[in-house]
Amino acid sequence: MATTSRTVQRRVWLWRWRNNPLRRRSDRAEAWVILCAWLFAPLAGVFAGQTTAGAVGHDLAERRARVSAVRAVLTENAVTTPQTAPGYTESVAWATVRWTAADGSPHTGPAKVEPGTKTGAQVTVWADRADKLVSRPLTASQARWEAALFGALAGSGAAGGVLVGGRVVRIRLDRQRMAEWDREWEQVGPRWRRTTG
Repeated sequence: MATTSRTVQRRVWLWRWRNNPLRRRSDRAEAWVILCAWLFAPLAGVFAGQTTAGAVGHDLAERRARVSAVRAVLTENAVTTPQTAPGYTESVAWATVRWTAADGSPHTGPAKVEPGTKTGAQVTVWADRADKLVSRPLTASQARWEAALFGALAGSGAAGGVLVGGRVVRIRLDRQRMAEWDREWEQVGPRWRRTTG
């Protein structure tokens, strides 16, 4: 039984390729579309995934290189009630901090700190090359995970796009075949009715 079903499946799959007087040109075109879609979908997915992951990883590494950790001093008490948005578990408070840039110039600005931190406490903040406070950059392992996630999404989208494109071409071929059958029936239908009536 299993051998027979495998043989039937193989014959059904190869039907579009074999020499058959009933095979139309659109059947052969559909077979090529299916073959190309299944061959190019994985290739497009791998190429898009690797390219996107590499670009995202490079961008995140550049961001990490442009910022540096700076020791700052709080110039005011941090709010004791944490400010949390719905759905977020991180509790932070905003407070003004003062730090000295590499050139010795003093700077102040708002930064996220632990709730309840007192004036004069030292905290670590992140500043870019223009000495503006920025959010903490992702660690190398977090950046790898994010790059991999974006790569997987891009790869899946590219492979899916190729398969959807192949499906759209097959639908158009089916519509074309139906239109051909309608035209043929318009020619044969009246003669058929006369012979059967």
